Amino acid sequence: MKAFKTMFKVEFKLELRCTESIFFGIIFPMAVAALIGVIYGNKPAFRGAHYTMMQASFAGVIAVGICATGLMGIPIIISDYRNKKILKWFKVTPVSPVQIISVEVLICFIIASISALGVFLVCKFAFSYTMLGSAVQFILAFALVAISVYSIGILIASLSPNMKIANLACNLCYFPMLLLSGATVPYEIFPESVQKVSNILPLTQGIKILKGISLGKPVNNVMFSIVFIMVVAILCTAVSIKTFRWE
Repeated sequence: MKAFKTMFKVEFKLELRCTESIFFGIIFPMAVAALIGVIYGNKPAFRGAHYTMMQASFAGVIAVGICATGLMGIPIIISDYRNKKILKWFKVTPVSPVQIISVEVLICFIIASISALGVFLVCKFAFSYTMLGSAVQFILAFALVAISVYSIGILIASLSPNMKIANLACNLCYFPMLLLSGATVPYEIFPESVQKVSNILPLTQGIKILKGISLGKPVNNVMFSIVFIMVVAILCTAVSIKTFRWE
């Protein structure tokens, strides 16, 4: 536990010095929320809708922070440490791969949570946002979605042999999820063919969960999505632990 706390303090300070992490993980989602609010205000999501465009978009904007920290943060950090032989030094210490990964996941989750809180405050005080569903269920769903997305990031970090491959893999995962999952562009406006491709992405299913809960819909309506991202999290985590390499 002492080693974990020490690693967490050091890694958290280093993360705060990373301007890209702060911008894409915290500032960018808040800016997207503000932009949606300025464009749509409190207009209904569609004719006859009982919720506004802001309420419909809230879950997707929240997911931007999860996507940024999970797919651009965790894999790059661990791959960079492997490339610089830092992981090799850890190999001769009592620190285990699980501890290293846990520290990075916890830091990224904290940043994503700060991002989510920032988005909520922007929506609440600038555009009078009100969540129609249960806040407790939404928080639990947020944690579940984060775990699933982070497991993909951990898998990339474990399998990537060098920084170039890690960067390529991160980009190939990050941008499709950011653009096709409903995080930045509403899922509903996509053609049916694009939606079928989008449904394969874990973040798409995650946003469906967050959106359904935030709009007050029954959890049973998103049960498939819940099972889907849980299976992704379990499989990716298991493979990551088996394939983790120090150098």
